[in-house]
Amino acid sequence: MKPAALIGIVPAPLLVFLGFGGHPGDGERRNPVQPARDEDFFQPPPERVELGRLLYFDKILSGNRNMSCATCHSPIVATTDGLSINIGTGGRGLSVLRDAGTLPLAPIDPVERGQRNMPPLFNLGHKDFVRLFWDGRISVDPAAPQGFRSPAGAELPNGFEHLIEAISIFAPTERQEMTGEAGTNELANAALSAPFTGVWDGLLVRLRAIPEYLDLFSRAFPELGGDPDAFTIVHVGKAVGAFQAVAFRSDDSPFDRYLRGDRSALSPEAVSGMRVFYDRARCAACHSGTFQTDLGFHAIGVPQIGPGFGGVGYAGREDYGRELVSGDRGDRYRFRTPSLRNVALTGPWGHDGFFNSLEGMVRHHLDPHSSLYHADPTQRVLPPRSDLDEIDLVAFDDPATTNAIARRIELAPRHLSDGEVADLLAFMHALTDPRALDLRKTVPQRVPSGLPLAEIREP
Repeated sequence: MKPAALIGIVPAPLLVFLGFGGHPGDGERRNPVQPARDEDFFQPPPERVELGRLLYFDKILSGNRNMSCATCHSPIVATTDGLSINIGTGGRGLSVLRDAGTLPLAPIDPVERGQRNMPPLFNLGHKDFVRLFWDGRISVDPAAPQGFRSPAGAELPNGFEHLIEAISIFAPTERQEMTGEAGTNELANAALSAPFTGVWDGLLVRLRAIPEYLDLFSRAFPELGGDPDAFTIVHVGKAVGAFQAVAFRSDDSPFDRYLRGDRSALSPEAVSGMRVFYDRARCAACHSGTFQTDLGFHAIGVPQIGPGFGGVGYAGREDYGRELVSGDRGDRYRFRTPSLRNVALTGPWGHDGFFNSLEGMVRHHLDPHSSLYHADPTQRVLPPRSDLDEIDLVAFDDPATTNAIARRIELAPRHLSDGEVADLLAFMHALTDPRALDLRKTVPQRVPSGLPLAEIREP
């Protein structure tokens, strides 16, 4: 829809806040907020979506057959896991009920926590999402031979058309998340010499041994001609990506309906909060566009907890964010701006899930230096285990690390009254699509491997 058309359906007093007016030089106001359109979403055939649904919930994709995509991106928990940082392969239970095992460790118990907060999966089939992960390490790149830049480099196979397809084959290659430790399964053993292709080839062996999957792949990809050996890891990614693109499309929030012309969609408090969001608080400087993200990288001073990422910084427990991908020290502590669609459902918030309330995350943005130096780490949501607990606050308790994070903060303090904060939160709740409140229908009753759907493990 063109800006002129949108002007006809959006109340004139709010055009300034949605990008049609305002003051010259205000970068976040130069581009109007457009409603999402069907043609901007990836729309795969239903047979491919159904295959992807079964693969998404099937633990056959993990090394020790104890993790599925849905373990950490559960529809029951708004496509996240409800934890600050995940417990991957070897854990038991779902979301805040998940445990990290006990000492001494059994061979398939979790060795460590994950490294960052699990991002939600809403709307990743939309064309705007051209880079993913907190550090953007997988992104659309027309200059790359495969059309995408990823940690696999030249080993990423050709044939993906959408980023959500390409990213869907990487979780099984993550040792802590799904692959498991060498010596516990054939995928982890293969990963020692071929971290990507070894795992992908091993998954194909498993899937080709299940007749039901052979039939499902033939239906989803008729161009394969029914050849059981013709489907590749690209087809696996295409199917899993197709399911996510359809099942987790989320563009019917009150705000979306307001953009499409329903002037009654937002409450008076949400309308006031929208004014705060697009004007006084300047949230749209980063949280811009249809889904409130510029997909850029910004340092906002979220306190560092957990094991860190990449073994960098103090005691190897810091997370340098985008710098680990770009190699540019100026990107240190910068992380990708998350979309705000369904944000009220997807806590904890921050790259490491430090904040356990949406209001706490909002107030941090308003005065990040003060929030950083007065942060309360007891709000973290991390399944306890004594050896992991000892690591969680190593970087957080180091004054030099805190000072280094503070020096990189890019947000200027902004004062809002308590009433304005309440209205801002009302607007952020109005970004919730009612469909995201109940995604139970996406869960199949069974999967072709016969493995259990429940997050259990034999004692």
